[in-house]
Amino acid sequence: MKLDRMIGILSVLLQKEKVTAPYLAEKFEVSRRTINRDIEALCMAGIPLVTEPGANGGVSIMEGYKIDRTLLSTSDMQAILAGLRSLDSVSGTKRYAQLMEKLSAGASNLLAGDTHILIDLSSWYKDTLSPKIELLHGAILSGRKVSFSYFAPGGESERVIEPYDLVFQWAGWYVWGWCGTREDFRLFKLGRMIGLKLGEAFEKRAVPFPDFSSENVFPARLQVKVKVRPEFKWRLIEEYGPDSFSIKPDGTLLFSGGFTDKISVITWVVSFGDGAELLEPEELREDVRAFAEGIWRKYLTSI
Repeated sequence: MKLDRMIGILSVLLQKEKVTAPYLAEKFEVSRRTINRDIEALCMAGIPLVTEPGANGGVSIMEGYKIDRTLLSTSDMQAILAGLRSLDSVSGTKRYAQLMEKLSAGASNLLAGDTHILIDLSSWYKDTLSPKIELLHGAILSGRKVSFSYFAPGGESERVIEPYDLVFQWAGWYVWGWCGTREDFRLFKLGRMIGLKLGEAFEKRAVPFPDFSSENVFPARLQVKVKVRPEFKWRLIEEYGPDSFSIKPDGTLLFSGGFTDKISVITWVVSFGDGAELLEPEELREDVRAFAEGIWRKYLTSI
């Protein structure tokens, strides 16, 4: 891509100060004419590049306009590399690793740096996730609508959206876009979308950034107290943290927390089997009992 190559050219100039057009052409595997056009584009963008003819000539950034090469330290570059590698985990390509090679041109020690941070942003459904991300990313860049079938707790629906951002949040991938059905901006979970198709072009709107605060996304409308057996301490720590419960004299754990709705409370408590008991709110104890009884009756009649 032209933008990646131009960034790479700047990185080379920051590291080597002066290089020849043939060197750049070989480095980025393009023709000298393409490199000359890139240099012209960089100049038009306000980067003062100087070209000197002759045996000792080459391309350089005008003295006095150099970007401080210490702007990004080695550790900074290694952190960027870890992030770019994580994007490759869902793109199904080596695109971002190749971009990092261009960014670190002339400083190969950065690429051989700390590789002990491994981030995989894919899922169990990587084979189906990567094509969705690629299609949506292309739709965002080209400004085209996307249609799909969406499966949510409220049922199945057909949606057409104007996509604006891909978001990795709460251990899952989402797309943020304008929904024609709701006539508002909405988050859609990629794992619940099937049959994605590109549609017509759209005129882009002013886009508000989604509010990812827990108060907005998961408002705690119900405060509960649950008695949990000690062997499930790991789960409380993993899901809600060590401050979410206290240890009672008999060794049981008293969990206190907030849930968005009644169904979330019931399914969470029941997921412990007989290892948890809902204490408060009192009125929900009957709902938990009815839920468990319904499961018991289903298996009773199937015998």
